[in-house]
Amino acid sequence: MKGKFAMVVSEQATARVSSELSEGGDALTIRVAGSFDFNLHRDFQRAYQNLSPSPRHYCIDLSETLHLDSAALGMLLLLRDHCLGEEPEEGQCRVELMNANDHVGNILAVSNFDKIFTIR
Repeated sequence: MKGKFAMVVSEQATARVSSELSEGGDALTIRVAGSFDFNLHRDFQRAYQNLSPSPRHYCIDLSETLHLDSAALGMLLLLRDHCLGEEPEEGQCRVELMNANDHVGNILAVSNFDKIFTIR
């Protein structure tokens, strides 16, 4: 097979981020489909930045997330910092992770994200 190359289609090509703001504007749901990794950092940040006023509740729906890496964990921490920066009083703003499959849930547990975020 010398000189022949196989084309591999990555799951990253189908990964996407979508968001939905609640009617009152106080809650934002962000959905991540496919692999949640560094390739999504701009899309993920765009989903929550520049909203005025900022939501008080951020829900990250991981039901369509197949895998996440350390960059995704970092993006979740940056979202948490963004949330806490908006509302200095603890409890006024929260980030919740939900609907993770077993694989993604295991990564969150091993990373002790259950101590930082509400996970359901």
